[in-house]
Amino acid sequence: MHTLLVVTALLEGMTGLVLVALPSRLATLLLGSSLDAPASLTLARVAGVALVALALACWLTRRDAQSGAARGLVAAMALYHAGVALVLAYASIGFALSGMGLWPTVLFHAAMTVWSLKASQREAR
Repeated sequence: MHTLLVVTALLEGMTGLVLVALPSRLATLLLGSSLDAPASLTLARVAGVALVALALACWLTRRDAQSGAARGLVAAMALYHAGVALVLAYASIGFALSGMGLWPTVLFHAAMTVWSLKASQREAR
């Protein structure tokens, strides 16, 4: 579980910082559409701060991977990754949004869901 927590901390932390600093560019890369309205930019930045907080929680928990709190964090991450994969897939299928990074990101989050679930099951034994 240590490696999962470190990978999540680094990747989600970087993504969160990009969302805070350059939300419209990331939206264009993922969805093929920029964020122009101040409300959209604000919500994207709030999501970025949330990702940085998740990354910090993962980073601080990485050495305590055997604890109940770490297992809870990994279970929450599985829900997060599954939700992101579904929301982004729906953006493509339901709203016909398409950016260069959309499907690779969907596949990444699907893989992270599986990894998180397997790590949770392994630690539960």
